[in-house]
Amino acid sequence: MKMKASSMFIALFLISSLFSQLANSQTNSCSNNLTAVNAQFPFDISSLTCNAVWSAQNYILRYKQASSDVWSFVLSAPNTNGYIAMGFSPDGNMVLSSAVVAWVGSGGGIRQYYLKEQVANQVFADQGNLTLVTNTASVFLVDSTIYMSYQLSTNSPGTRVIYSVGPSSFFPSAPNYWLTQHTNQVSTTMNYVTGQTQTLKAPYSNLRKNHGILNMLGWGILIPIGAIIARYFKDWDPFWFYAHISVQSLGFILGVAGVSCGFVLKHKLSVIVSKHEGIGIFILVLGCLQMMAVLARPQKGSKYRTYWNWYHYTMGRLLILFAAVNIFYGIHLGKAGRGWDAGYAIVLAGLVLSAIVLEIRTRDIQRTEGRRKKKKKSEKEERESKKQSGIHISRRIPVSPLHKLISPDLILP
Repeated sequence: MKMKASSMFIALFLISSLFSQLANSQTNSCSNNLTAVNAQFPFDISSLTCNAVWSAQNYILRYKQASSDVWSFVLSAPNTNGYIAMGFSPDGNMVLSSAVVAWVGSGGGIRQYYLKEQVANQVFADQGNLTLVTNTASVFLVDSTIYMSYQLSTNSPGTRVIYSVGPSSFFPSAPNYWLTQHTNQVSTTMNYVTGQTQTLKAPYSNLRKNHGILNMLGWGILIPIGAIIARYFKDWDPFWFYAHISVQSLGFILGVAGVSCGFVLKHKLSVIVSKHEGIGIFILVLGCLQMMAVLARPQKGSKYRTYWNWYHYTMGRLLILFAAVNIFYGIHLGKAGRGWDAGYAIVLAGLVLSAIVLEIRTRDIQRTEGRRKKKKKSEKEERESKKQSGIHISRRIPVSPLHKLISPDLILP
């Protein structure tokens, strides 16, 4: 009986949890009636058009044209203990957009922001191209849903609308009310007549993808393969040399193309990525130095060849190390997703594992060759030592049967 009672209790608990989750997931939707919270809005919210504008974050937008030059907006979203934002952009990008940002934590607040650049000190509070109707902006929390409302003085609101969500527990504060970078955002187009919202692709997404693929393939894959060829396949002379030069040249060309895409992308997006850009330029300089070093390569018998080899190996290893770091950093900056991280990590792990196996094989061959040379040298030294001490090891000449038949007496003087 006790087991049945406990099983029933667990079943009831699971069912109640499921219904609770379903209820929470449905707390913010267009089917919700705002009558219960009507008094908390500073303007009339009747006859609002409702649209699910960002399904990933469960953002719901309600709006209407209150008069010929006034539009009312109510944005609701699940409370993530961070800010919510709705911006109007001239081209769908974050930069140069004006946004209304609201939060309920740390005393709460709602302000307009102008995003001049994608850095905190270039996002200015209480500035922007939006004309907010006085005393119509408000933010409040009901259960687990945050509501942000405001009215714009305009004949026609912008159709390029951006939504974002801030990190948990980080809120703007006096005196500058700087915003912490959002954790997620989406750019959309809005048709206020039909109420339809369409999500836009990330700006210059093809250029971003080309920038990442070219750099990953050039600096992050081909250059390490070329280094592996030079390190472990010198027995295949001269094939290894021509293969090394060909692979490294192709990797360098693709890498330069990738860096060029990066400069174009920076100009198009007007973003500041100082660390990523700095590392990329450093990698490009190392690549150029490596290509120029080939032209100054001393002959094998030259006394400078050892120093050239040391320089060439060191620069190559630095390039490979910084390239791998910058590729992962670039994936993070571009928010490309875990698939890109995992894909390159698998390729990189394969290259490292191959290098380890080949290194073990090479060292084993070197040890065997070293023991053979040492043994040969030891035998030679032993023979030299016996010669110097007067001990000769002569080879015994066999005596033929004819010699045995000849008597020593018959030998003439």
